[in-house]
Amino acid sequence: MTVVERKGAARGHWIDYTVQRLDSREHIRAVLEARRPYAAYALGQLEPMLYRQTEWWQAASGALEALVLHSRGGLGHATFTMGETGALDALLRVHSGARHTFLTCEPHHLETVLRHFDLDQRQTMIRMQVPRDAFRPVAGPVRRLTGLDSREINRLYRVEGVPSYYSPRQIDDAAYFGAVIDGHIVAIAGTHVISSASGIAVVGNVYTHPRYRGRKLAQAVTSAVTEFLLDRCRDVVLSVDPANVPAVAAYARLGYTEVARLIEGAATRRDVLGLETLFSRTLARMRGHRKEEIVRVRAE
Repeated sequence: MTVVERKGAARGHWIDYTVQRLDSREHIRAVLEARRPYAAYALGQLEPMLYRQTEWWQAASGALEALVLHSRGGLGHATFTMGETGALDALLRVHSGARHTFLTCEPHHLETVLRHFDLDQRQTMIRMQVPRDAFRPVAGPVRRLTGLDSREINRLYRVEGVPSYYSPRQIDDAAYFGAVIDGHIVAIAGTHVISSASGIAVVGNVYTHPRYRGRKLAQAVTSAVTEFLLDRCRDVVLSVDPANVPAVAAYARLGYTEVARLIEGAATRRDVLGLETLFSRTLARMRGHRKEEIVRVRAE
């Protein structure tokens, strides 16, 4: 049985977590609202088309709770974690998801996550948010992009060898703005998530052609996307590598401030054959009821 450390628990004390699958979008939304900026991507997964490709699991023992989201899409599988570490350990023991996934967790989850996954290309990111009254727009030679621009958009993203296959529909369904110089798109910013139901959006895919860097074009296109989103959503967030000091400073000039830290990486489940997970799940079901599982975790 996995041994985890939980503050406040007596040494050797067993904690029973009730694990259940969540099917109510409104209940899930209420849970995520407690960590709204951090959970922006997960809130986006509640949109009807995306929700069909998700599984949501929750573990609880009194006030101690955790949530795990497993989703799948065009870029593969993804996993999102939130909550108390003991409850998270209980969840991952019985519902760790796909063998290969892209995982997002909070820094205090890392020790728990590494019990269940090998995490490659691990990256700590800053989550930044801009309120409407703090937003400071920056002008530039910017226009909104449409599906008719998709070929040029892909060409720009591929300049430094990164694959890009955006379809016209993906561009039209999102919000992309580009800086246009001499008739060519030389800088771009777009969105990862726009959730009208949750009133939250995530800015992303910011890129400037190497020959045009240093002109504050990335700031201008990010400003245009942000302004567009703030007219439609009450919260707008983005993620940035803290080592990218110029980008952090540029977003700060637009009014963004740090609200959370998160860790991302390509994760491979340690339980290669899934036998340990299957055994734990069977034991948990025997302890629980038809729609619930009981996972017992011991604190050091």
